[in-house]
Amino acid sequence: MLWPDLRDDRAQTASGPAFYADFELTDHRGMVQQDEYFEGRWMLVFFGFINCPDICPTTLSEVAYVMENLGDDAADVQPIFITIDPARDTTTALSEFVPPFDANIIGLTGTPDQIAATSETFPIFFERIEEAAAPDGYTMGHTSNLFLFDPEAGFAISWPYGTPADEILADLQNIMEVR
Repeated sequence: MLWPDLRDDRAQTASGPAFYADFELTDHRGMVQQDEYFEGRWMLVFFGFINCPDICPTTLSEVAYVMENLGDDAADVQPIFITIDPARDTTTALSEFVPPFDANIIGLTGTPDQIAATSETFPIFFERIEEAAAPDGYTMGHTSNLFLFDPEAGFAISWPYGTPADEILADLQNIMEVR
């Protein structure tokens, strides 16, 4: 399946951003977080799961690289990892998985209904795939884009998996300069 590339044509419509970040989930410290709490800051949002063998840890490593290399601008960016596997990705599991990448990344989870509701506000896809060799007998297929939202929570740009971290960093710096 091809995942949507949202880099250009869907970022802005005549009336503004194509969509807005919208969530109310629990972070890896057990605190409820809503998109409104990050008003005034850019949000880098990635959907994934802890047991992911490659895409998720690679993307979180790239996010950590971007945050480290933003310098003083890092204070204006909130990186967020939203699980698509709430059955396994509890607050405790997220608290062990997310901070080693970068202490400022917030890991979010919730009930299956909360994750489903959140996913409906983003142009993402995910599904459970039965796989005997995977932990607990399943893995997850999912959209692997990294999303950027402006300080008003409006969609700004998306990078597909495999975009080099230096390119993400340069794009982010350019976008932040313009706005």
